Amino acid sequence: MQQDTCSNFWISTIAQWPEPRPRLEASIQADVAIVGAGFTGLWTAYYLKTLAPHLAIVVLEAQRVGHGASGRNGGWVVGNLAGLERYVGELPMERRRECCQVVADNVDDIGNVLERGSIAADFNKGGALYAAARYPDQIAIQKGYLAHLHELGHDEANCSWLDADQLAEKARFRNGYGGIYHRQVATVNPVKLVTGLAETIERLGVTIHEQSRVTLIGQHEAITEQGAVEAPIIVCATEGYAERFHDFKKHVIPVQSLVIATEPLTQDVWQEIGMSERLAFADASRLINYGHRSADGRLVFGARGSYAFGGKSKHRLAISQDDIRLRRDLLADLFPVLQDVTISHGWGGSLGLSRNFRPHGILDRESGIATAGGYAGEGVAAAHLFGRTLADLILERDSRLASMPWVFTNASHRHLIKRWEPEPLRWLAAQVITYSYAGEEALMKRNKPAPLIKPVLTKANDFLHRLSSERVSHQHRLYLCVTPSGISRYRLLCIAMKPTLSLE
Repeated sequence: MQQDTCSNFWISTIAQWPEPRPRLEASIQADVAIVGAGFTGLWTAYYLKTLAPHLAIVVLEAQRVGHGASGRNGGWVVGNLAGLERYVGELPMERRRECCQVVADNVDDIGNVLERGSIAADFNKGGALYAAARYPDQIAIQKGYLAHLHELGHDEANCSWLDADQLAEKARFRNGYGGIYHRQVATVNPVKLVTGLAETIERLGVTIHEQSRVTLIGQHEAITEQGAVEAPIIVCATEGYAERFHDFKKHVIPVQSLVIATEPLTQDVWQEIGMSERLAFADASRLINYGHRSADGRLVFGARGSYAFGGKSKHRLAISQDDIRLRRDLLADLFPVLQDVTISHGWGGSLGLSRNFRPHGILDRESGIATAGGYAGEGVAAAHLFGRTLADLILERDSRLASMPWVFTNASHRHLIKRWEPEPLRWLAAQVITYSYAGEEALMKRNKPAPLIKPVLTKANDFLHRLSSERVSHQHRLYLCVTPSGISRYRLLCIAMKPTLSLE
């Protein structure tokens, strides 16, 4: 990861960056080779080595540990999965509740591992507020999302409605009309987590090679620019940074996400804002924003990502001053006391969006290739769940995780995940959706009747959501608008990008 401490707040919290790990400069053998030293790859290695200490495991990283989304996200650890309804929507309620319990418990599981391993990553389980915080129309959106969460199988104890007074007890927005409190959400410093996890697995005996870009993933072999690893199992854990692997990039594309951090706020300012529990928050706009209070008293805030023509991954950390100002203005709209706040950091990265609009954990034993991803911005928590799941699949463990509906064995990602449509269709669709959502939000902001325009625009945007699935319900469409993500809430930017109706 480049040492751009002027851009990425998380990097600036590391007092001393470790020396680069040696690059791979030979042909070696291992039991498992993992491509990508982000959360998915490192968690897979952690659970493999914990469950089977005798395994020789090698992790290959093109740059530095955490270079991709794992070191650039907004720090949300969400007890949910983006696209969960596509797996559980037709299951019996008892099975839905079981799946929801797995993803909810995943948050606590992460916290427990960090505590046991003494990984100091500022993990804080304060829950999250999905607030109707700017426009009255957002009340119906959030209540629809709450109904959807309950329909999925999340219980009232974990997902409940707060009225305006109850909301104000937790956070004081400019217009806090009410909102959802989701108990199973935590926040974390992702760079502390990814670097601490890397050091932990090295102590367990896992080998990490940095500056070792894999140029080809073949059957039982990963080839780098200066070496190769031969292994029965190759794990591709590149998520939104698979641009060198054309075969994977056809199925999972990068979507850019941008984040800012304020200077540390005074206690008087925090008294006006609230958030004494350091909870996370998001509002109900289709152009979603999200944030949380950091361990050192800043507000970390992300909003309004984008899709780059050609599906280019974002490697440079820094973002433009215009991008910073836009997010600062959105933050001040939620909390007027921050009107003149100083923004100390602004950075960005790329999340991975599957063409099936749902995450996946896949092991193809015939080719020896395993992969997980498509987290759509909720990867901080999901990568732990899927890394743990891949370990169970590789070790052929008959576990609860291996039985989940998002797990696939004896099949290739080429057959399980559809290919994205070619350019310029993706880029054009992203532009149409962005402007359409912005128009709808402008009407909500006016808070005035628009009997001709507003209903038409709302129906048009709902139609765009329906393109994601022929069977998606009204509540599901609302979910696609407001799903909370770790790196970005802009999953919705590309959710309706496909120009066809087919999903399966």
